[in-house]
Amino acid sequence: MEYDVNSRKIILLQGDITEVEADAIVNPANKDLILGGGVAGVIRRKGGPEIQAECDKIGGTFVGGAVITTAGKLKAKYVIHAVGPRMGEGDEDEKLKNATLNSLKVADENGLKSIVFPAISTGIFGFPKDRCANIMLSTVIEYLKKDTGLERVMFCLYDDNTYRIFEETLKKLTRQC
Repeated sequence: MEYDVNSRKIILLQGDITEVEADAIVNPANKDLILGGGVAGVIRRKGGPEIQAECDKIGGTFVGGAVITTAGKLKAKYVIHAVGPRMGEGDEDEKLKNATLNSLKVADENGLKSIVFPAISTGIFGFPKDRCANIMLSTVIEYLKKDTGLERVMFCLYDDNTYRIFEETLKKLTRQC
């Protein structure tokens, strides 16, 4: 599914985020930037040890923050590590919005034209997928209405259920615009 915002595209895809061609993919990171399991583990395995080495030099970031590293052997040029909230820690919606917004800002600061997000915090961090879709898509729509160098913001959703949730949410949000 595709949607235009201010001559820029929001694109929903299904599959493996590490296989998407874009300037940057977003890693749903932990605050210590340790590439463990889930999406981060796949990024580490496919991208190589240099990504973790760069994360180690950075040392970490706050929940809601985002930092950038190279992408090693991945198709993307960069990995933006965005720290989403764990359910139950408090103020989760605002933290997820900030993780999304800060990822977009990091992409702009580095002159990137395309970025690919997963459904941040919906895995081991336990964030509800419908809330995630609403927060992330709303944040991206508002960001693309402003001055940005980004041309494409993609969401690569791993399974059918998550894709359908994001698709329905994007349809609902774009009817409101």
